[in-house]
Amino acid sequence: MELTLEAISIIVKHTGSRSEVALLCRVSKSFRRVAERALYKTIHLSNSEAVLAWSSTLIDSPRLACLESDVSNEDSNESYDVEMPEEIWEGIGAALRKTTNLKSLIMHSQNSPIPAHAAILRDTSFTLHIFHCDFDWDDDLIHFLNAQTVLRDLYILDFKKQASTPSRTTDTIDMPSPSNTILDASSMPHLTTLECTFSEAVDALAPHRPRKEDEMNRLFRSISRSSRSIRSLDIADSSYDEAFSMDLLRTVISTKGTRSDLRYLGTLVLPVDGQERLKFYGLLMRLPVLQTIELEISEWEPPPSTAEAFRALAKELRLYCPTVTSVVFVLDFERTLVTFMNGAFIVDVGIDAGADLLWRDI
Repeated sequence: MELTLEAISIIVKHTGSRSEVALLCRVSKSFRRVAERALYKTIHLSNSEAVLAWSSTLIDSPRLACLESDVSNEDSNESYDVEMPEEIWEGIGAALRKTTNLKSLIMHSQNSPIPAHAAILRDTSFTLHIFHCDFDWDDDLIHFLNAQTVLRDLYILDFKKQASTPSRTTDTIDMPSPSNTILDASSMPHLTTLECTFSEAVDALAPHRPRKEDEMNRLFRSISRSSRSIRSLDIADSSYDEAFSMDLLRTVISTKGTRSDLRYLGTLVLPVDGQERLKFYGLLMRLPVLQTIELEISEWEPPPSTAEAFRALAKELRLYCPTVTSVVFVLDFERTLVTFMNGAFIVDVGIDAGADLLWRDI
C-alpha cells in the first residue's frame, strides 16, 4: 500500500541530512516529488563549486528551478576561490531567470574576486518578499526594484563608487553604468523593513552633500507611500547633529507611516542642554507605542561612562516616555543597552556588534 502524501511529507521532514533526502528521491515518484521540493526550496551557496552545480542544474531543469523559494550565499564559512571562474555570475544570472517562484534572495559578493552587480537580475520574473544584496545602485537595480510589488524586507549594503578602470567581467553581462533612473512612486508598496546607508550613494539621493534635509525628505516621501505602518526605523549617519535629529524626529511624527506604530527609532543625537532635551522628550511622547530608542551621546562633555550615568539617563527618558523599555546609548561607536525589566534598569555596557540589529527584532 502506497503511503499518503502527508505521511511522505512527515518522513522527508524528519530525515536528517540533505544526502539522505536525496536518496528518498529514488523510492518512488511520490517520494521524489516531495523530496525534491525539500531539497530545492532553500539553497545556500557556500562556495564556487556549489554555485556552479546549482546554476547548471537549474539551467538544465526548469522543473527544479520552479521549486526554488529561498536562495542565499550569506554567512559562508569559506571564501570563494581566488581562481573562481569568470562565468560564475553569468551562470547565476541564467539560473535566476529560471526561478519563477523565488521569494527570498540574499546575494553578496564581498568574498568574491569578481564582484557581482544587478545585471544578473535582468529579465527575471520573480517577485521577492526579502532581498539583500551589495550591488551598486545602478539602472539594473532600480529597474528590478521598480518591478517588486510585494517586497517587505530590503537590505542594500554600502553603495560602491564606479571603478576608474573596468574590472574583469564576462562578455554576456556588461558592467553597470551610473544610474539615470529613479524609483517609481508606486515601487515596493509593501516595504516594511529597510536597511541601507547613504554615505556612498548620496549623488543618487541628493547631490552635493550635506544637503541632509533633501535626503531626509526624499526618504520620508518614499515611506509615506508604504501601504503599511513602519515598525522600526534606524537611520545612522555620523554627521547628524542635535538640530537635524530634532528635525528628523518632527518628520517622523508628521509622517503617517511612522507615527502610529513605530516601535524602534534610531539613531538620534540626544541633546546636551536640559531645555532642549525636554523638547526632545516632548516629541518622543507623540510616538504612542515606542519601545526601543537608540541615542548618540558622543558629543557630551564629559560623556556618560558608568552604569549609574546610563541608568539615570534611561530613567529620565522613561519619565516622559513610559512605553520605552530599552535604550541603546552610542558613544564613539560603542553601544550600551539599558533595559527596564521587572521594575529594574539593567545596564549592559559594551554590548556586542549584534546590538546594531536590534531594530530587526521588533
